[in-house]
Amino acid sequence: MLKKLDFVRETMISAARMAKTTVVDDVFHEFNPYGVSGVVVIAESHLSIHTWPEHGYAAVDIFTCGENLQPETAAEYIAGRLKCTRLSLVEVKRGVFPKGHGKLNRNLAKPGGKAADARRELSMVY
Repeated sequence: MLKKLDFVRETMISAARMAKTTVVDDVFHEFNPYGVSGVVVIAESHLSIHTWPEHGYAAVDIFTCGENLQPETAAEYIAGRLKCTRLSLVEVKRGVFPKGHGKLNRNLAKPGGKAADARRELSMVY
């Protein structure tokens, strides 16, 4: 399963839809001799996966913003499809500002208008 691009791609796209996200695009690559990396771009951010079939390992990132999305549903679906026997879930709160600034909201500019210039934040996990 972790070797098959079509299976991994279908799993990730289905997971994005189950999480109630808006799928925009996807890109997947199958490595030689094995392994798959891919990303599903969603209007609310992305889902990505990198597989190491020789180790029986996959790393998945489900990055979403929005109140009504269900990333937990996507995580459970992916784990089930990949027949995961050891699952490690970590929730990282990104885009939450201190001192009453609230959450990071997706403010879209009106047609013909400019997006407001806001302070910049970089959130990196490695």
